[in-house]
Amino acid sequence: MSKILKEIKESLAVLSIPEKAAFFPKFFKTGKGEYGEGDLFLGVTVPDQRSVAKEFYSKINLKELSELLSSPYHEHRLTALLMLISKFEKTKDQAVKDEVIKFYLNHLQHINNWDLVDTSCYKILGRYAFENQKENLLRELSKSDQMWHKRIAVVGTMYYVKKGSFELTKEFVTQNLHHPHDLMHKANGWLLREMGNKNEAVLIDYLNKYYKEMPRTCLRYAIEKLDEEVRQDYLKGRI
Repeated sequence: MSKILKEIKESLAVLSIPEKAAFFPKFFKTGKGEYGEGDLFLGVTVPDQRSVAKEFYSKINLKELSELLSSPYHEHRLTALLMLISKFEKTKDQAVKDEVIKFYLNHLQHINNWDLVDTSCYKILGRYAFENQKENLLRELSKSDQMWHKRIAVVGTMYYVKKGSFELTKEFVTQNLHHPHDLMHKANGWLLREMGNKNEAVLIDYLNKYYKEMPRTCLRYAIEKLDEEVRQDYLKGRI
């Protein structure tokens, strides 16, 4: 283990909170047959992980990040992704950005819980796809059989939504509208809600076409910010 990796792991270990270590496995569904099965936790809060990432991101290389991101401990993986985000956002060198994207795509198997996906995908892969017109990077993931890949794709379009571009979000939500897992229903609804925050008329138009076939969780997330009367109209199928 390199000196920098040892320092990072020791820094996280010192920040471990036993109560959190006991709580997180239940919160992130690590039981037999659950989506986070087998994941291990140190019990470090996200703000503390951000502090560690801020301290070390400029000192660690991608080879070392690969080792950290391959760890069985959840906080090691999230901290690695936080450092990867900083490396991507702080550089103006296109070659470095290309390298970060290649690294991200080569380590998807370790980006395997909703917080790991949601924290990293739109800030790295979504932004890169938008700025380089490489939507197919996200499309390929949206077509994948793996749920985390699909979630990376749709949440990755958050960067597009923030820029006022909605077509890719609608494409992926529609493509996976009937996915069997609740975590996809939540992701789809969340992105639709964010789309509505930018342009409510676009959301209403989409809802009017698809709301009757949406999973209930997806619909509830999507309409959360609408006026209560309109929300009730959708929930009770009056539109």
